[in-house]
Amino acid sequence: MTQSTSSAPRDPRITEHRNPHTADIDRASPLEIVDLIAAEDARVAPAVARQREALAAAIAAAEAALRAGGRVIYAGAGTSGRLGVLDASEIPPTFGADVGLFVGLIAGGPPALLRAQEGAEDSPEGGATDLRAIAVSDRDFVVGIAASGTTPYVHGVLHAAKAAGARTALIACTAPPAAILGVVDVPIVLIVGPEVVTGSTRLKAGTATKLALNTISTGAMIRLGKTFGNLMVDLRATNAKLVDRSERIVTEVTGLPREAATALLARAGGQVKRALVMHLLDLDADGADRALAGAGGVIRRLVEPPPVDA
Repeated sequence: MTQSTSSAPRDPRITEHRNPHTADIDRASPLEIVDLIAAEDARVAPAVARQREALAAAIAAAEAALRAGGRVIYAGAGTSGRLGVLDASEIPPTFGADVGLFVGLIAGGPPALLRAQEGAEDSPEGGATDLRAIAVSDRDFVVGIAASGTTPYVHGVLHAAKAAGARTALIACTAPPAAILGVVDVPIVLIVGPEVVTGSTRLKAGTATKLALNTISTGAMIRLGKTFGNLMVDLRATNAKLVDRSERIVTEVTGLPREAATALLARAGGQVKRALVMHLLDLDADGADRALAGAGGVIRRLVEPPPVDA
């Protein structure tokens, strides 16, 4: 018999509600557990898509910060913090970006990545201190990540960011308190509903958060010219797989035979983007670098005429 879910006080945070669809999950077979979790996970992507305008605003804010010499700074606690650190750490190897353009802060510091640091998330002062320690400025874009919307550490980060003149965003999976929205420029609220296991935001909320972070960071990198079409043209060929990928990209874009593409890359110092511009515009390496600098690093601006105003 299903246990009653109506006697406990109702927490206003959706992430703390009990999910009626999974109230008897402890009676389920392994296959039934998979089906229950899959059914709930199917709610995630639509919830992220509903925040398309907010995510687009976050991409624009991230691009602006990076072009101004600032950073994108993620801050969270627990799963939220780990997801921010993960996304930040994947930008350099994926897009050939400099280390430090994306920064991940987690309540409790690096030890919290592997072991929960109880109580660290409850300190707004800790969040503010961590942000100031990395010299936040008005050139930065600071993204607080708090599934519940109420994490004090994240609130401290956002208040400190706003005081420094930085633009701010908050990724949450329940409606944030009105007080914190006063310091948030871009609220991104991903309503995925109660978790399969009550309060376990490493599940749907974590998945939605990762999708949102992927969208923001990938979108910003695309806008900065880290891709040509959907090809990663700023990758750094640090292993055999990436050397092979570099040669295949040059071959695909230029139509050159593999041997000629390899020779072109050698003249370009192994840099795919430089090699492509050298070939497409018939330039030497220095000329390609100057052309790219003038185009903000975006190959498309060099090979296609700007759109004509209607």
